[in-house]
Amino acid sequence: MNISDKAPVTPYLPNENRYEKMEYQRCGNSGILLPKISLGLWHNFGYNDHFGNARNILRKAFDLGITHLDLANNYGPPYGSAEENFGRILNMDFKSYRDELFIATKAGYDMWPGPYGNWGSKKYLIASLDQSLKRMGLEYVDVFYHHRPDPETPLEETMSALSQIVKQGKALYIGLSRYSPEDTEKASNMLREMGTPLLIHQSKYSMFEREVESALMPKLSELNVGSIVFSPLAQGMLTNKYVNGIPDDSRAKKNNTYLNLEAVENNLDQIKALHQIALERGQKLSQMAIAWLLNNPSVTTVLVGASSPHQLEENIGSLSQLQFSDEELEKIEAILK
Repeated sequence: MNISDKAPVTPYLPNENRYEKMEYQRCGNSGILLPKISLGLWHNFGYNDHFGNARNILRKAFDLGITHLDLANNYGPPYGSAEENFGRILNMDFKSYRDELFIATKAGYDMWPGPYGNWGSKKYLIASLDQSLKRMGLEYVDVFYHHRPDPETPLEETMSALSQIVKQGKALYIGLSRYSPEDTEKASNMLREMGTPLLIHQSKYSMFEREVESALMPKLSELNVGSIVFSPLAQGMLTNKYVNGIPDDSRAKKNNTYLNLEAVENNLDQIKALHQIALERGQKLSQMAIAWLLNNPSVTTVLVGASSPHQLEENIGSLSQLQFSDEELEKIEAILK
């Protein structure tokens, strides 16, 4: 992203009623309330993206009561650029509102060359967070995640590093991402013994990806750990984009890394059937897909991405119709089987 890209020049004055329409839920066994919809900066915030658009998305998010913003060390591209651009926008627009924001970052994937730039060693995690704080211009983040389990590093070392980070004041809370139910329980027990309990777990969950329902979600409820879910729209499959077929300009046709043509083709009948139910509910398919996730009591917040302020506002529209009748749920379940 070139900083010379056109960006808003008017001073930012947040919507005074920003908390009136957003709904918040308790995150696990903690004092934290998270918005039912949170904003992820995985896409559209790197150097290759438009700075002004990114800034407008964040302004719209805050105006809509979205207090939780989710980043990672390697978001971009290039790595680190989403955090840098977020830091610039934070300094320009949100410096006075830092205490109204709940900011997350992560480490666990490839970040820099050599043996210390990946996975879950104490060396990597602490160095990564120090770099992230510099990029964002922050003294601390509200939650720091281990982004994925490390099969080689002892779990005790990783959890000890996370606990040390909290005790040093570099993060207020600890999160895990992509951990199995068994490893989540082991990690949670270790962290509790260290005096830094696990706040939240981040996992992939959508109508088309439901593996977490069988074991992980019940385990999180048992442990009193919050749950934030990402990819709620199955990389765009659960939107109106594919209702009438596969457009030439779609991710699927472009062999996108995260969505291939075969996956869409295999789900087209389900997409069309789900779209019809959404129409009957007075929603877009994307809105129904988010509402369906929030119908699960184990879900604390749904993490959405946005390519524009309008798209974000559209996703927030799902909150106006969260209730499902038994008949609707039965129809959806029959389609998804």
